[in-house]
Amino acid sequence: MMAEQSKERDQLFIDLDEGRIPKRVPVHTWMDVSYVMQYAGVDLRRAQWDLETMKEMIELAAKTFQSDIEPATVTRLMPVYNILGAVNFVMGSSGQIQHPNIVGMYPEEYDELIADPYKFTHDKVLPRLYKNLDTTPAKRALVFSKAMKAYNDYYSQIFPHIAMVSQKYGLASGRVACQTIAPFDHVADQYRSFSGISADIRRYPEKVVEACEAILPMMVKAGVKPWSSPQARTFIPLHMAPFMRTKDFEKFYWPTFKKLIEQLAAAGAPALLFVEHDWTRFLDYLNELPAGTQMMFEYGDPKLIKEKVGKKHIISGLYPLTLLGKGTKQECIDKAKELVDILAPGGNYIFSFDKVAIFLQDANPENMIAVNEFVREYAKY
Repeated sequence: MMAEQSKERDQLFIDLDEGRIPKRVPVHTWMDVSYVMQYAGVDLRRAQWDLETMKEMIELAAKTFQSDIEPATVTRLMPVYNILGAVNFVMGSSGQIQHPNIVGMYPEEYDELIADPYKFTHDKVLPRLYKNLDTTPAKRALVFSKAMKAYNDYYSQIFPHIAMVSQKYGLASGRVACQTIAPFDHVADQYRSFSGISADIRRYPEKVVEACEAILPMMVKAGVKPWSSPQARTFIPLHMAPFMRTKDFEKFYWPTFKKLIEQLAAAGAPALLFVEHDWTRFLDYLNELPAGTQMMFEYGDPKLIKEKVGKKHIISGLYPLTLLGKGTKQECIDKAKELVDILAPGGNYIFSFDKVAIFLQDANPENMIAVNEFVREYAKY
């Protein structure tokens, strides 16, 4: 029975990816495993170190939240960051993992990055972001080995567990194969920081352009796996564009980002974009990307988004997660109906929220469950 249900749910997404209208709108709720931990009332500061607790939370999410795909994601492993001595991802006092505004590269080092991105990243950037790598080559190799073993030990159990749980509860297969990032975003996030890159595009504009081109092959390599497919996509969170002037976006962000998406699609690894903040100014650009790119929008006018990109691409997102935290159950359902009525006609739509749920206070679990149940019943073709 559950195997048949998994097959039916898989078919909803396959139909979308192959350009057909499915039987109904599929529901893909995303939440960090830390959200499920808060829902379950466990201590985040302890639970994020414990593999067995993570596995319990994955199963709890599968049977609770009425998503068509396992909703709980495990993206940040504190044991790995601890071994590396990470300063770019740290646990706050509440147990949540945070990304400080850090600098991994100094402005005078652009030429080194451009000349050999792999060597520069290994020799200079990683020891700055991960303090336990700032040591002798022999000790650095040992730390790398320990971190990679911890990473493999965790995920070699987490991924099979997600697959088992999905089959047990009749869910579709996972939607994401791996993650990469737009070249400009990577330079900003891990090398120069938000404030640093904002200054660099004024002071060293051509160096920034060359740096994005230089690291593009790294970003493509990270985004293609042997198991990549239209149903197992490359997740890319988009960060900096909404904070840039249009002419700066056109010069610094768009050229290498477009090449990245095109090269991923050509390699059989189509993208699932998390279109963070408001990309209204850039919808026409997004429509130039390879057909069938999935775009999970955070903000924007759903009618305009449907009109501009919904014929060529798969739309998701736009449902305000914060409404689930503040609204009544009926208000939440009414909003779901409003969005489905706009975005579902003609297909190319997956129902999801505008953000990944992280904090329990941001989304009432009962409202989330009610909305997902409503969409599964209402949004039939």
